[in-house]
Amino acid sequence: MPALQLFSPFLPKLPFFCTLNLSAPPAFSFRMSSSTPRCSSLASVAPLEAILFDIDGTLADSDPIHYYAFREMLQELGFNGGDPITEEFFINNISGKHNEELCHVLFPDWDLERARKFFDDKEAMFRRLAAEQTEPVAGLDALCRWVEDKGLRRAAVTNAPRANAEMLISLLGLEEFFELLVIGNECERPKPFPDPYLNALQGLGVSADHAFVFEDSVSGIKAGMAAGMPVVGLALRNPESLLTGAGAAMVIEDYTESKLWNILEEIANKKQEFEVIT
Repeated sequence: MPALQLFSPFLPKLPFFCTLNLSAPPAFSFRMSSSTPRCSSLASVAPLEAILFDIDGTLADSDPIHYYAFREMLQELGFNGGDPITEEFFINNISGKHNEELCHVLFPDWDLERARKFFDDKEAMFRRLAAEQTEPVAGLDALCRWVEDKGLRRAAVTNAPRANAEMLISLLGLEEFFELLVIGNECERPKPFPDPYLNALQGLGVSADHAFVFEDSVSGIKAGMAAGMPVVGLALRNPESLLTGAGAAMVIEDYTESKLWNILEEIANKKQEFEVIT
């Protein structure tokens, strides 16, 4: 796929799969104040019991593939006067949003069924390309080993269609890593609403007080925070200022950064101290 390799510095590789889905709305109510301080501090989750992960742009560097598919298909339609969409347009208007929302964002004058058909075709194109181009975010393997060694619960929570999510999990070899896969459009409301993350917490049997989230988009960060958890932003493709402005407790480029590992070890040490005390 030489055209894909030429278009942008976007792209990487990894392992993953899982099946369980909670489509029903959470069985508990949610209340959050804008003054809630714990969402701004990873240290507040100790003792840590679970980590929740977005997929696109968080586990796999797949945004370049999505961008390429959107760029090619929209240009073919004559969108934007036939000029290719820019990466800035993709980041500001497409990244992190679910397809039902994008039907209205990109095609406000289209019949809904026609718009849905476009997105079905776009996702099929993405899967064809991703089968050859998917790469993991740097340091993901080490992070997954750390999570397993610490005995933490884990779930994948995404606005991507189920077919995409399951394929990326499989390509990344994480089928046995994730206990739960929650699809935004199978919940009552997708991200940026908290429902997908609340469903994940309910499925794992974990309180938001003892979990945090890895996300790469504004909508994902808002969803994680609205569910009462701190969020680590992945600035792999989206600007750090955008993620910080959305409320990320910390922003990293990938999972190799020392500031992430320093706080993880701090949280792990607090968990050990808590276990000794109890």
